[in-house]
Amino acid sequence: MIAAEDLVALVRNYNPRTNEALIRAAYDYGRAMHDGQMRQSGEPYFTHPVAVAAILTEQQLDDATIITALLHDTIEDTRASYADIAEKFGTDVAELVDGVTKLTNLQLSSSETKQAENFRKLFMAMSKDLRVILVKLADRLHNMRTIKAMRAEKQMQKARETMDIFAPLAGRMGMQWMREELEDLAFRVLNPEGRASIIRRFITLQKEAGDVIHRITGDMRHELDEAGIEAEVFGRAKKPYSIWRKMQEKGMGFSRLSDIYGFRVITRSEMDCYRALGVIHQRWRSVPGRFKDYISQPKSNGYRSIHTTVSGRDGKRVEVQIRTRQMHEVAETGVAAHWSYREGVRSENPFAVDPARWIASLTEQFDAEEDHDEFMEAVKLEMYSDKVFCFTPKGDVVKLPRGATPLDYAYAIHTRIGSACVGAKVDGIRVPLWTRLKNGQSVEIITADGQTPQATWLDIATTGKARTAIRRSLREAGRERYIRLGHELARSAFEHVGKKSTEKVLEKAAATLRLVDADEVLARLGSAELTTREVVHAVYPDLNPADEAEVDAHRAVIGLDPDGKGFTRARCCQPLPGERIVGITQRGKGVIVHAIDCESLAAFEAQPDRWLDLHWAEGTHPAAYDVSLELTVGNDAGVLGRVCTLIGERLGNISDMHFVDRKPDFFRIRVDIELRDAEHLHSVISALDAEGDVASVSRRRDPTLAAVPAAAE
Repeated sequence: MIAAEDLVALVRNYNPRTNEALIRAAYDYGRAMHDGQMRQSGEPYFTHPVAVAAILTEQQLDDATIITALLHDTIEDTRASYADIAEKFGTDVAELVDGVTKLTNLQLSSSETKQAENFRKLFMAMSKDLRVILVKLADRLHNMRTIKAMRAEKQMQKARETMDIFAPLAGRMGMQWMREELEDLAFRVLNPEGRASIIRRFITLQKEAGDVIHRITGDMRHELDEAGIEAEVFGRAKKPYSIWRKMQEKGMGFSRLSDIYGFRVITRSEMDCYRALGVIHQRWRSVPGRFKDYISQPKSNGYRSIHTTVSGRDGKRVEVQIRTRQMHEVAETGVAAHWSYREGVRSENPFAVDPARWIASLTEQFDAEEDHDEFMEAVKLEMYSDKVFCFTPKGDVVKLPRGATPLDYAYAIHTRIGSACVGAKVDGIRVPLWTRLKNGQSVEIITADGQTPQATWLDIATTGKARTAIRRSLREAGRERYIRLGHELARSAFEHVGKKSTEKVLEKAAATLRLVDADEVLARLGSAELTTREVVHAVYPDLNPADEAEVDAHRAVIGLDPDGKGFTRARCCQPLPGERIVGITQRGKGVIVHAIDCESLAAFEAQPDRWLDLHWAEGTHPAAYDVSLELTVGNDAGVLGRVCTLIGERLGNISDMHFVDRKPDFFRIRVDIELRDAEHLHSVISALDAEGDVASVSRRRDPTLAAVPAAAE
């Protein structure tokens, strides 16, 4: 355990004017209060508060925060009271200790609804004093570092809670180092085999390629010295969890990942940042689409840096971050930089953001009247998001999460503009509403009187603010229509499991899902806020999905007019069960079903009366839906045979094959395969992608085929 003198020395290193006597008094008081208490590891309990305080000294925080760390468990676990602490250490410390105690008692890993309520309380606590969260994060970090002393089920609970809540919260606050360590410690518990596998591969890579970090760091320093730029260069391998996440997101193995190393260049001035960028891009080839300038467009938590990814002669990619020393301090401590001390005085770092303003920007979109599920979704979207910066026609900057669409932009401007949106122009060019916006683009929203939000917008919008506004509008404007659609969805879903969707059954579902009544269940079904699987499971939780009957291909789509001519799948996007769909009515052809992200839908944006909200029926579909894949394969004996075998092993039926291009070294072929659903497609593509002689495989989507519907189902 760190002695009182050693802890004081850690604080004195960055704050010579610290109140040493008060810190020693808090140390002695905390040790006395926790006397006789032990951790599960067998150590005295007070070793934990001291370790938490030491973690906070690394962020150079003020005396009140350090003292709070020493006392953060006293009100909860000892005979100490709020009044005692206020009398001995002041009301500021007592308020902080009380805030940490309340956070500890939130039980953040409980049910989803309870968790949403707790997040509200968490944000309320943060809004009063962000230092409460800083202490709680340090508390969680030390607990995760010593988690092996807990029983196995407790380890899993704490690790999942850390991964879902505390790690992204640390990242959102700009404390990236803490986010990475929390994620990796949780990963060690949740998937020890996966983590060990990545570490083994790292060791093998180092044996094969040598010390890549040392070599590239030396090269960068040499290039910067030659250009007369004074800078520090640091390199490191990315954390195992970060690599694992990339492998999962990109669907590729470790050997195919490229940017597993990161380098940081710390310069003396902002001008040197851009000069260093030029030197690095001159020496190494930049990777298109992997450049971000957070210096000219900072993140809301104060983060500033230039990010670029470059490729060396061997084709290996490395990520490079370039920033000044002041930017680096904020990058390391994030919002906590507001309380940091330098040489005994509160830091005057110009890039540190005001925590009150930061919290206000984070919470302003969360309407207290919205239900818990929507609040939870909005919080998670915000916590995990990175930012893109777009411009209004007048030149004002609008910050949005990465992956945001013009629809999100419209709602960010004003809810009224979002609800009346019928189209958008990006850099002067008309684009579909589901277009993903990029940094620096200028966006103009086209509105029309009488336009109202569509249910399909829920699949286009990504921000919590937009999705909440769309849901509210849908409930208000189209409730009767969605109840009717929900009736049809519920009837079909319960029929597939041999049950009936009676009023009593729907009331039972409403009670289980904590909704007002059966009509609310149906309305949410119809507006795509609930899935039929969730409703069935609410009534029959023990029902085995394997017992479900196979869906009739002629009744696979729900939401069509019972007296209509049925539906046909659009050839341009070939939608599959499991994908979000929309119907376009076409004279003489009934309804053409498109995937929600089909480019061809742009032609119908100004004709909302032709759009139908459709859903695939729940259950197991037959392998009767053709999808076209384009493959590039090696021109070698047996390759086509292996490709066909792989498809057959995954129960896909090849209905057609066409050679698009023949070269001495490779063939490009188009294969039509009959599949069950989107999951079946993913299984086939994954198997083909893993085959060594398959250079590439992709799903073919051709907007020019929009006028040629697929065979009627």
